[in-house]
Amino acid sequence: MIHTRFTLRHAVHPDDFLTYDTRRIREHFLVQHLFEPGNISLVYAGYDRFVVGGACPAAEPLPLEAIPPFRSQYFLERRELGVINIGGTARVTVDGSVIGLNHREALYIGMGHKEVSFANAGREPAKLYLNSAPAHKEFPIKKVTLAEAEATEAGDPTSANARTINKMIVNSKVDTCQLQMGLTTFRAGSVWNTMPVHTHGRRMEAYLYFGISGSQAVCHFMGQPLETRHIWVHNEEAVISPDWSLHSGVGTASYSFIWGMAGENLDYGDMDVFQPTELK
Repeated sequence: MIHTRFTLRHAVHPDDFLTYDTRRIREHFLVQHLFEPGNISLVYAGYDRFVVGGACPAAEPLPLEAIPPFRSQYFLERRELGVINIGGTARVTVDGSVIGLNHREALYIGMGHKEVSFANAGREPAKLYLNSAPAHKEFPIKKVTLAEAEATEAGDPTSANARTINKMIVNSKVDTCQLQMGLTTFRAGSVWNTMPVHTHGRRMEAYLYFGISGSQAVCHFMGQPLETRHIWVHNEEAVISPDWSLHSGVGTASYSFIWGMAGENLDYGDMDVFQPTELK
């Protein structure tokens, strides 16, 4: 039985993006239905060959399988993988070694591991958010809990953007080729993320929004700083952000989000910042 579903997303030129209506922006950049029980759902993007995905095990473990665009025998033959669990306790098996992954814990799996599978290990179903990028070197498996993350406080309550940026799979914590991931949480009353906004032409980024109640939503902003666009995002949906695009959002209520990046450097601070007064 096939448990893996995938789609391809091709890269978009920023000039073409200016002509997109809401439907086309959502079609090219919004990722929905990531956590379907009993399946792995993947989007293979033309930006740095990045993969955004979700694994939602049911009664049986889910094997991580290579998809046809990779032209590889197994998923991690030439790739690395980051996993962050936003659901119940999971069990990740890598070449026979079993690793438990609790809610909001991260796992890095380096290139070269042949057999990876995901399973539930508790009453609540696990929801494993996946990011993957091409790799050129093997690095060890490493688990990072939220308590072990490199936490940075940013923003201010008076600007409704006070938040904690938990850097989990980053070069100060984990050896990787190019993949970086983390989880951002907010203080009470703050709803703006990544404000002031920035771009980074050296790498792309993807956001997964979660913890959004059914009656609420997040307005995600993208595009070039002088030509911004927006789409509305609901719980457990992701947005792919090209290297030329800013990425920011504001919620109608509290939420959390996972950010993942890949590109030509591992310098987290490599950003071109734009103040709110500069945006159009």
